[in-house]
Amino acid sequence: MLKTILSRIAVFLQSLPFLFYSNAELRLEIIVLKQQLAAFKREKPRPKLSRLDRIFWVCLRRVWKKWEDALFIVKPKTVVNWHKTVFKLYWNFISNRRKEKKQNNSWREARALVRKMTVDNETWGAPRIHGELLKLGFKLSERTVSRYMPKKEPSGDNLKKWMAFLKNHREGIAAMDFFTVPTLFFRNLYCFFIILHDKRRLVHFSVTFHPTAEWVSQQLKEAFVSVDGIKYMIHDRGTNFSSLVRETLKGLGIESVRTSYRSPWQNGIAERWVGSCRRELLDHLIVLNETHLLKLLEEYVRYYNEDRTHYNLDKHPPLGRPVLRRESDDDKVIALPRVNGLHHKYVWKKSA
Repeated sequence: MLKTILSRIAVFLQSLPFLFYSNAELRLEIIVLKQQLAAFKREKPRPKLSRLDRIFWVCLRRVWKKWEDALFIVKPKTVVNWHKTVFKLYWNFISNRRKEKKQNNSWREARALVRKMTVDNETWGAPRIHGELLKLGFKLSERTVSRYMPKKEPSGDNLKKWMAFLKNHREGIAAMDFFTVPTLFFRNLYCFFIILHDKRRLVHFSVTFHPTAEWVSQQLKEAFVSVDGIKYMIHDRGTNFSSLVRETLKGLGIESVRTSYRSPWQNGIAERWVGSCRRELLDHLIVLNETHLLKLLEEYVRYYNEDRTHYNLDKHPPLGRPVLRRESDDDKVIALPRVNGLHHKYVWKKSA
């Protein structure tokens, strides 16, 4: 390390006499060439410029107009980027110093008061706390107050009550939705499905190029011939879920529950199934036509309902799946392909 530094100082000192020559541009060019040759000698076969080399070129760019003509070790654009980097570091340093000055003791005191007021007053929100701080002489925005407020997490008892409430009501809730699937020739197919909340079981699905309200009403009538006990149907406010669809649901004894505008999380179970279908099936193939998509969905829905373990069902499929035991030491685990080999089911097989 010391040897490298001494060599650089020696090159610089050797270049100083050229500054006293009459031709200023010739002197600068000689300095530039010697500096680059020194860099070439330090690293072979590909030289690496150090931080001092970069500072040298950044400074030279400011004092010499024809610096690009003598440059061949790097591109001129690289030197410009070095200058931008130094400029950014300089202003980041200045900004950090200003921020440190602003964050004085009164600012820390305001943060502590926000947390204290939030704990002391459970019903207070950011506007109320912001008003109290203004009355105490603190100058900060309401958004800053909301950022400093600690997040309120439900207590264990409240969480248990909510879980019990959901378990007692989810058996009568279903959800329906659409999602689009592009075909080979860039036409959009619309996939309609109905999923039950209690077991995450998919009870009906179909595809079409024209998802009208009349078509949806017919799908509902076909779906609830064999499914009963549903009291509520969650769906969005799409045009294909019009008043005709809601009247059909009412005729089936089901109450329509529409989500808010642009709020897909209010129909989270349906949205989650769409994500699973895309990740586990549609992202791995190209749909040819309506018949092709219908066949693929039949295989995937059969796998989803009968074989695929579910996180929220204690690792059981929606329709249940018995636990297989090993009957002898010679039994082996074999894989049964599902959805044309995209997924598998594993079982014990007796040895021959």
